Amino acid sequence: MHSFTFTESKTVTACPDKYLKISVDTAKVLNSWRQALYSFEWLDEEGNIKEPPALDEKNRAKYEAVSASIKNGEAIERPVLGIGLLENIEIGSGKVVFLVLSAMGVSTIDVHIPKSCESDFKDFRTDL
Repeated sequence: MHSFTFTESKTVTACPDKYLKISVDTAKVLNSWRQALYSFEWLDEEGNIKEPPALDEKNRAKYEAVSASIKNGEAIERPVLGIGLLENIEIGSGKVVFLVLSAMGVSTIDVHIPKSCESDFKDFRTDL
């Protein structure tokens, strides 16, 4: 069992009444996120998260920074998810956190979603 301390994103702290904290199935989220425009930067052709050497320099540095924070027990930013134009899940702030935790084998992650999208997440939730 993994235990993490999260900080809240500036987006959520600016308008906390507009967001809901839920727990999601990481595999289901990643499967939906594969359709996102820039998911290719992080996912291989099979939809698996790329190993750090396969990432570009900028994303590899972000991956390694989040990994180090987790290893050191530091607080990490809770991801914020939404729904994209193609009705797939989009990962907003905290994307690298979500991907690193997923790559570590964390099967459920607490995230924030806009309250207006709550019904769109029913198939991804693990807390219902």
